[in-house]
Amino acid sequence: MTESGTGPAVLMLHGSGPGTTGSGAWAATVEALGPAWRWVAPDQAGFGRTPLPAGSRGGLRLWTEQAAGLMDALDVRQYAVVGHSMGGAVALALAAARPEQVTRVVAVSTMGAPGAPLSADLDAVWAAPAGEAGARDMLSRLVLDQTLVTDAAVEARAAAMREGEAAYASLFPPPRARWAADLTLPASALAAIRAPVLLVHGAEDRLTPLRTAALPLLDHLPDVRLHVLGRCGHVPALEHPREFRQLLSSFLAPER
Repeated sequence: MTESGTGPAVLMLHGSGPGTTGSGAWAATVEALGPAWRWVAPDQAGFGRTPLPAGSRGGLRLWTEQAAGLMDALDVRQYAVVGHSMGGAVALALAAARPEQVTRVVAVSTMGAPGAPLSADLDAVWAAPAGEAGARDMLSRLVLDQTLVTDAAVEARAAAMREGEAAYASLFPPPRARWAADLTLPASALAAIRAPVLLVHGAEDRLTPLRTAALPLLDHLPDVRLHVLGRCGHVPALEHPREFRQLLSSFLAPER
């Protein structure tokens, strides 16, 4: 787990691709935004250095309980939650489960919409084998701008995939549509979320397409706004870092 800063607490939840970790997903964003917030970026169960409980295959309930338990253990009474992809679904579920604690939600390229199907690209990413070939294919699906798929980026992701291979091995076995279904929230849970929600989505996201992933949430969340980034795939923090950070800092800023 990565933790830094001393201001209002923000729980940062990563997505679900192999080799993903809390620090890998959020380190650049946290460093750029600085210590005005208390950033908490864990490895969720089955990723990085956090193993799954014995007999578990992960899932929304486990990840939500893990996130809530972590903040309880840190004795943080109120906090915002930022979640990417799978982490967005967990952030929404956490806001529904802990309405007195979660103050704001930023759901980026999020999963969670009722009935959202598993895309072919997310299916491929979940199945990507550890190693450079798998890393290159995965990264090429994550971003619209293919110049970001550099040899250095591929090597770094391949190393992370190998390091986390044992923990990730039992996640998302085929048929994978059931795991996408597990990461959806019922309309009643979404309607019960009290916290303001900011959805940030890339217009060209192939893993969680705007039309099936973000737009349906507008019909269910009581207090929601959507920011769509043109010429952007699944990782706005990477493809539009400055604008993403501006959105984040503005939405998370304490009300005056």
